[in-house]
Amino acid sequence: MLFVSLFFFPPSSGVVDPKAWLRSDPVPPVPSRSRFIFVIICQPARVGAHVKLREECGAMSWFRGASRLGVVAAAAGGSVAGFLLGRDERRASVDASWTTGYTPSVKWDWNWDRRDADSLVKPLKHKPDFNNNSNLTNASHFSNDINNNMIEAREEKLEKARATASRHLIFVRHGQYNLHASADQDRTLTRLGRDQAALTGERLKELGLPYSRFVYSTMTRATETANIIREKIGEVEEIDHCDLLREGAPVPPEPPLGSWKPEMHKFYTDGARIEAAFRKYVHRAAPSQEKDSYEVFVCHANVIRYFVCRALQLPPEAWLRISLHNGSITHLVVRPDGRVVVWHLGDCGYMPPEKLSRT
Repeated sequence: MLFVSLFFFPPSSGVVDPKAWLRSDPVPPVPSRSRFIFVIICQPARVGAHVKLREECGAMSWFRGASRLGVVAAAAGGSVAGFLLGRDERRASVDASWTTGYTPSVKWDWNWDRRDADSLVKPLKHKPDFNNNSNLTNASHFSNDINNNMIEAREEKLEKARATASRHLIFVRHGQYNLHASADQDRTLTRLGRDQAALTGERLKELGLPYSRFVYSTMTRATETANIIREKIGEVEEIDHCDLLREGAPVPPEPPLGSWKPEMHKFYTDGARIEAAFRKYVHRAAPSQEKDSYEVFVCHANVIRYFVCRALQLPPEAWLRISLHNGSITHLVVRPDGRVVVWHLGDCGYMPPEKLSRT
């Protein structure tokens, strides 16, 4: 069975006769701004005959001239139905999601840390003249020589300003601590918290990475966690503590959490401090750094979650959608070109179930 039906609805009066239209050779154009529906219903065995019929009738040229808007649904064991709706107005095309030919909703900012080489080297003041016409005057040749020298000089500066190594930033959340105390000096690690810190230290030691820097928050629970980890991993070239890494409220979360409502001035003060910590510690390597570096930071859940969102260029207010276990490891990698990758997010798989907590 083969059923073909053509319907044309021009905006003006009159209806196009589809049979006469198909028999015409060459096929006349479809009336301007006309809307049409082309419906094919056929059994799979008759598809070949259907195509031949379309070719004989000159319908293939009409089919190629149809609008870009098309919806085709097919069933393997049944009929094939196609519906094409057309108009001559132009519309934006949308590529399939599995292709790369589309515009991202948010483009990556390659100079997010303000350390991209192009932003560190002054641009050329004048547009270079690349004309090589044989009729150029001596002044033009002289101008080209100057332009070429300027370009070469800038390229040399760019090479010197470009990073060549990656930075591995390993953030560790402190262990479980005493929640009943009000003063920071009394919020010490519990026995479970000390066990968690020891397990994390052993894990970092097992990884066998050449840690070159160790920085920790000055809050009691983070300092105690850092001291336990340092005993496990051994000597580190640079050890430092930093008030910027202290716990706080980075930015009002979205969606908000009803059980956690700090005063707005907390976001204003803590947010600026935590953002300053991000800019200080999360960035690509300096051009002088020749080898990949591995740095450990012992701090707090809010700080780490905010850092992850900022580094991945995700909405900062999404930080509270992430949950981190006590003593867990989050591993960020900042590539020389500014690309950021998360290797681990809240990794705690090395801990037995009875040692896990999220307080």
